[in-house]
Parts: sequence; C-alpha cells; structure tokens
Amino acid sequence: MKMPDAPPHWLCFLFFACFFRLGAAVEISVWNIEINSTQEEHNIVFRKTLYSNTTIFMRFQGDTASCDKNLAFNISWYLRSSVCYNEVFNTADSKAITMFGMHHMLKEGWSGFYSEGYVYFDNCSSLFSPKVYYPEFYPYQPLTNVQSDPSNQSLIWPDKPDIGAAATAWEDSPYLFIVKVQPLFHGVESEAALRNFAFTMKVEMKGPHEYSSPADWPLMMFFMVMCIVYVLFGALWLFWCACYWRDLLRIQFWIGAVIILGMLEKAVFYSEYQSIHYKGDYVQAAVIFAELLSALKRSLARILVLIVSLGYGIVKPRLGTTVPRLAAVGLLYLLFCSVEGVLRVTGGFYGTVALVANLSLSLIDSCVMWWIFISLSQTTRLLKLRRNIVKLSLYQHFTNTLIFSVVASIIVVIWTTRVFKLVDCQTGWRDLWVDDAFWRLLFSTILLVIMVLLRPSANSQRFSHSPLIDEDDDEEEAKEPMLSEAFEGMKMRGSKPDTNGSQKLLSKEDEDMKWVEENIPTTVADVALPAMLDEEEEILKTKMERSKME
Repeated sequence: MKMPDAPPHWLCFLFFACFFRLGAAVEISVWNIEINSTQEEHNIVFRKTLYSNTTIFMRFQGDTASCDKNLAFNISWYLRSSVCYNEVFNTADSKAITMFGMHHMLKEGWSGFYSEGYVYFDNCSSLFSPKVYYPEFYPYQPLTNVQSDPSNQSLIWPDKPDIGAAATAWEDSPYLFIVKVQPLFHGVESEAALRNFAFTMKVEMKGPHEYSSPADWPLMMFFMVMCIVYVLFGALWLFWCACYWRDLLRIQFWIGAVIILGMLEKAVFYSEYQSIHYKGDYVQAAVIFAELLSALKRSLARILVLIVSLGYGIVKPRLGTTVPRLAAVGLLYLLFCSVEGVLRVTGGFYGTVALVANLSLSLIDSCVMWWIFISLSQTTRLLKLRRNIVKLSLYQHFTNTLIFSVVASIIVVIWTTRVFKLVDCQTGWRDLWVDDAFWRLLFSTILLVIMVLLRPSANSQRFSHSPLIDEDDDEEEAKEPMLSEAFEGMKMRGSKPDTNGSQKLLSKEDEDMKWVEENIPTTVADVALPAMLDEEEEILKTKMERSKME
C-alpha cells in the first residue's frame, strides 16, 4: 500500500493562518466602576453580546456622609445594537464615546437600533437608594443612513422595569452601552469640580441564560461535553492499563499524561464559564491558571505526536540526540503560549506584543508539523525496508489521520477567513465559538486515534522495539561483507566455481531490488530529504567496523 505524501506546502499556509484567528476573551456581565472627583471625565463604555429581553441594571454604592448634600448627579446612557460584530468590539473607547447619542449608521448596511435615556438624582442619598428609575423603558429606534434624519419610528418594550433597571435588549445582537456621569451643584455643572465625591457604579446585564452571553453559551456547553469525553478517555485508558499492566510500553505513559492534562484543562475552563454564568464575573487568577494549564497540555500534545512520528518505543528504543531538540521545541511553545494566554486575560494582548506572540506560535507550529511529516516519512520507509507489516499498518493509519486533519484544518481556516476576516461587516458572530472549539476537537480526535492504535493489549509487545527482530536483517547484511573482506586475497583450494549458486545470489538481489522499487515510492519528500539512519543501527555498525579492524 502506497503511503500518501506529506503536504508540506499546505502546512505553512495552515499554521500561519490558523493562529491569526479571532481569539475573543470571555465576556463578563458584572462591572464595578469607581467614580470620583479626581477623574476628568466620567464616561464608561461597555461591550457585550446580549440575548433578547436581557435587562441592564445600574446601581450606585457609596458613603452618604462623604457627599455634599447639595451635590446632584445626572446619569445619562446610550444603548446601541449592530449587526456587525466588529463595530462593537473593534471600536476604540475614544471613538465609541463620540458615538453617544448618534442616530445613524457608521457605514451603509451596518444596520441596528439605539435607545437613550437619563436619570436625575437630587443628592447622594437619592443616588445610593434602590429604586425604579422610570415607569416604563425608553423606546428604541432604528439607525438611519448616514445622510438621513433621525427615524420617527419608535418601538416600545412591553415589560415594566424592575428596581435598578435602566434598559433592555430588543434582539440577539452585539451591544454598545455608554454611560455618562455628570456631577452638578445646584444645577451648575462647572461648580461640581469644587466638591469631593466618590462612589461605585455597578452595572449588570442579566438575561434568559442568567449572565451568559449568546457568544459564550455554546462554548460552555462544548466544554461540558469535552469534559465528559475526556473523563471517558481516562476511564477507558485506565481500564486498558489495568488489564494489561505487564505489557505496558513507555509511549503509553505519555498518552496517559496527555489525557489527564486534557481532562484538567476542560474541567477548569468549564468551571470558568460556570462562574460567569452564575456570578457574571470570574477570578482572574483562576483564568490565568487555566491558560497556563492549557499551554502545558498543548505543548505536551505536540511532543506526543512528534515522538509517535519518530517511532519512539516502536522503531527506536530511545530518542538519543533528538531529546534536546524535543525539549527545546516544547519549552519554546510553552513559553510563547503562556505569554499569549496571560496577556489576553490581563488585557495587554494588542499591538507589537500580540504580533510577536502570534508569529512565534505560528512559526513553531509550522516547524513542528513539518518535522512530524518528515519523521513519518522516514519511519514508514524504514518499516518497509524491514518488511514489518504490523508496524507499517499502524503508521499508515496514523499518517492517514494526520493528513485528514490537515485537510479539515485547511477547510476551516478558509471558512473562518472568509466569514470573519475578509468581510467589512462581521455578521457571523454566532459562529465565533466554532473557531475555538474546532482546534480542541481536532486534537481530541487525533488523541483518540493514537489511543486506539497504541492501546495496551495482550499483543502490545508486537508494536514495541525488538532488537532481535528489527536488527536481524541488518546483521545478516553486515555479515556478508565481513566474510568477503576476511578471505579477500586468499586462494581457496579444492573449490569449484559454483555458477548455480552465484546465479541464485544474483537472482535474490534482483528480487530485493525489484521489491524496493515496487513498494517504496520516490516522492518529492524522498528526494529532497535524505533518509536518516537509526541511531542504534549506526552504533551497531560502528562496533562491527572496529571488530573488523582488530
């Protein structure tokens, strides 16, 4: 059976493209904003995707004694929805504040709705007291074209507001919510700076799925399912290892470690989404721990695929000089992946830092995939030369799985690029979760294939490296030149030339050459990449040469 050739020209495109994807952070639903007299402006911008009928609450907390009784506040707000995800989440705060009160679209076709209102508080005591701000919600209006006047069409939400409710969402969409706090002293705004004040504004957005947004709800369900899947993976692997613990291979311990890390990673991420679902916020330290755990798991996952491709424990008893290179690649990927995850959580993932982290991860992943397919090509070629059908069949299935994953990845990269990047208005925001879930699901599929192919069994030793079997052919080939050199120059007495024997030898060599030509394809990878000899075989041949010289 002819092995499929590795597609190296696809790999560079795949792994440079897949890491420049929309890695949106988790959306929180509860904010606590400190507002005091030392701030020059009191304009706050909130961004979130909301379900229809999601209520936005504004509450104010502080010490009444620290406020002047003659100090009043005017709290005005502006709520805007858009069909374009990038209008809401890619607009800088400075530009978003200028959109306050805007009734028209930013560009033609970027449709949506808007609503605005205000609440006036006579003093701090009134500001801190929970109350219903108005008898009914302010109406919302459609956005008009750039050159058009404001629309006369007003849509009224039928529900009545609760205590602290300021506005409500009218459709499933990305929303921009802007709040302006204006301190007043007897109605004169300029004298407000002379008065000291400090309080906390708490904004909550609660909808049909508690605090979960329509962009994060599918991911929470995905991590719940994947957590169950990895628990099943772990239980199945533990059962296999317990049944055949006498025949375990070293590579099978690596597989178990990756399964445990994957289980922990999915559980931590699921708990993060659960915290947001019920509390509206998350603990930053817990999220950083989840990102570091994910980086460790992703690094070990790549090393696992690499050592399987290199034939560790199956073709090679040990990795030898390859170990430092594997360690360097794993540590570099762990470093850049950790930096990228931490900066994304802390809000520092932008500009040059984001570009360097993305380029580094893409470059390392491209090198890893190139190395994987080179190693697979060399391992399968060696197994064909040794005519080890059992191990060759195992690597054929593994190679076919990796090629299928590359093709599937290219299709998804083209789709995400077309839907999310090469568009002026990102209307497919509901499918953003697929861009994150696909890559996690893809590795889980590869891990499942590795588990099935290298599962512990009563016949596990047939996949392990056996020097007596794997090196038998090489020793026979090495004996013949040693004998010929030992008797070179000596005249054999009483012997007759055996023409039939020589013909048999020639015919056997012809048959071997014919088998090699028929079964070993000469591909571009075979021509460009010279075959690497097994390190153990090189050591054995060196010892033989020394014994001949002695």
